[in-house]
Amino acid sequence: MTRAGRFVTLEGADGAGKTTGIAAAERCLQRRGIDFLVTREPGGTPLAEEVRGLLIAPREERVTPLAETLLLFAARAQHVAAVIAPALAAGRWVLCDRFTDATRAYQGAARGVPGATIETLAALAHPGLQPDLTLYLDVSPEVAFQRVDGAGRPSRDRFESEDAEFFRRVRAGYLALAEGNPRFCVIDASAPREVVAEHIVERLDALADAAT
Repeated sequence: MTRAGRFVTLEGADGAGKTTGIAAAERCLQRRGIDFLVTREPGGTPLAEEVRGLLIAPREERVTPLAETLLLFAARAQHVAAVIAPALAAGRWVLCDRFTDATRAYQGAARGVPGATIETLAALAHPGLQPDLTLYLDVSPEVAFQRVDGAGRPSRDRFESEDAEFFRRVRAGYLALAEGNPRFCVIDASAPREVVAEHIVERLDALADAAT
């Protein structure tokens, strides 16, 4: 697809600090006078937010990995068509809390959905669209659990309720994706918030300088 804006994604498990990271990215782009929008996955449109609710709600019925993956890509297709692609075409930057790399890590590496299936669905949902920069906030499952529990949430959602072994597979999946991939920046999210923010700003500044 033809576009003038830049597409930046933040990836990582719940508790990695993506909300804080997005805030740091917003301040950086505001300082540079860059027009941008912030969105999330699954979600970003009314329909996609409804699908998000279906995906994260705890339930007795087992959701198969393929069903979960199809729901994610249904929401993603709507999100890209209605929000992300128009913004990029208009020259805006898009900051997105998770994108298809999350599916590769969670549903692929952790749940065992074949990579070929995920890539086929990605080609249908967002043909030709990949992030310009992916900031992966890397943290151990143990630290992530501590942060989630310390956030004062009344309960964990369906994904947060998975065990540590699941999140170890997720983490391994992300690190495998990042290895040798120039669009990935792996950031130690166990570091102090201000240090994490500095790394995010450094990479965004480099991307913005390259775009001018």
